Amino acid sequence: MKARILVVDDEAAIRDTMRMLLEYDGYDVIVAGSGQEGLTMVEREHPDLVFLDVKMAGMDGLEALSRLRGINDALPVVIVSAHGTTTTALEAGRLGAFRFIEKPLSKDYVIDAVREGLELGSLRRENRQLRSALETRHQVVGDTSGLKRVMDQVRKAAPTNATVLILGESGAGKELIARAIHRNSLRAKERFVQVNCAAIPEELIESELFGHERGAFTGATDKQTGKFEQADRGTIFLDEVGDMSAKTQAKVLRVLQEGEVERLGSARTIKVDVRVIAATNKDLEHEIAEGRFREDLYFRLSVIPLHAPPLRDRLEDIPALVAHFSAQFSRENNRRPARFSTQAIEALKQARWRGNVRELKNVVERLLIMSDRDVIDGADVRAVVRPADGSDPRPAASPSSSSAPSAPVETAATLREFKETTERAWLVAKLRENAWNISKTAEVIDTPRSNLYKKLEQYRISQEADG
Repeated sequence: MKARILVVDDEAAIRDTMRMLLEYDGYDVIVAGSGQEGLTMVEREHPDLVFLDVKMAGMDGLEALSRLRGINDALPVVIVSAHGTTTTALEAGRLGAFRFIEKPLSKDYVIDAVREGLELGSLRRENRQLRSALETRHQVVGDTSGLKRVMDQVRKAAPTNATVLILGESGAGKELIARAIHRNSLRAKERFVQVNCAAIPEELIESELFGHERGAFTGATDKQTGKFEQADRGTIFLDEVGDMSAKTQAKVLRVLQEGEVERLGSARTIKVDVRVIAATNKDLEHEIAEGRFREDLYFRLSVIPLHAPPLRDRLEDIPALVAHFSAQFSRENNRRPARFSTQAIEALKQARWRGNVRELKNVVERLLIMSDRDVIDGADVRAVVRPADGSDPRPAASPSSSSAPSAPVETAATLREFKETTERAWLVAKLRENAWNISKTAEVIDTPRSNLYKKLEQYRISQEADG
């Protein structure tokens, strides 16, 4: 399909010349004789690129460019002028034009601008699609009163720079709430930097958060920018903030108080403008009483406290969540969407969701993967989830299948698959033995905590799905 180019110029001779030049090169060309007509053509014809003259009667090119940004801010625009000045070129760039060329027009300049502009437009559309997909992936889904109350608080908190502390059980959607705050804030176009404080080894977390200079410690062969610097002008999300050490807590408090960081191995302070959102599934007031969390940091973080409701308090959201996860899985895996029957939804509502929404998502994906039918029914659900009363509808395992390696021995198709399946089963067993305490399990199996976290991610092991 030919790219469509709009030429906006009040000189008929220029419009005709541009049409002839661009059509000869294989493009579909439309023209407009004024700024207002050009805006109308943008709305009606959806061009892929615009050439816009500066000096026109009535609405000039810069005013038209400013208004065009409100119609389609991703549309590439080339500003054309017979009297180009540095001031005009700078103003055109500020308003979003990607190229400024002067009359008389050179064929090579025009064609080069078209090719660059079309490539830029393609990248912008792709970026918009990726951003849209990302927003859909991190969408907060549900309509129950508890969730509505939280989202109302999000709308009020988002436009401010106040720190937010999100409290709630594991898997309740604290990250989604944090992203919703950022998405609706004045910093939405800047970076959202996420840090899982529990997943970073104690000896590395300061370096991750604040950065380090070359030679700051053994193994620091290069300078590293910390997460707070990376989030400058944007938002940093400190997940599992209750797991930070006392030393790291003191440094985070300094960032909140002074707005500056100091890299390890450096005496120079760096100013940062960062909005901080923190989250934890721990009772921080209890942690303070036990001497494990700083009270002054708690008060700094909890300017606006939000509570993510557990799934058991929003069971009526399960149909919407199932539909959302099913559509997302089908879209990402190019699969035809399956339908969940009324009996299946009721079975999901009756299940106990210790892992909350995250566990529900894992169950939905498992059902979609393992079912060959277009409709998931109640029996399918009851085969993989435990009812809230604690009874287990699944058949008891036979003695021959009680040991972890037996299933991989019988079903593994390759040596690698056998090794991976066996390792996964062994790790799950050890985590269960240690009540899913990551640090304790890592110590028992004699592996660094960071390595255990990598294995959990590699094998998609979670307490919600495997507990």
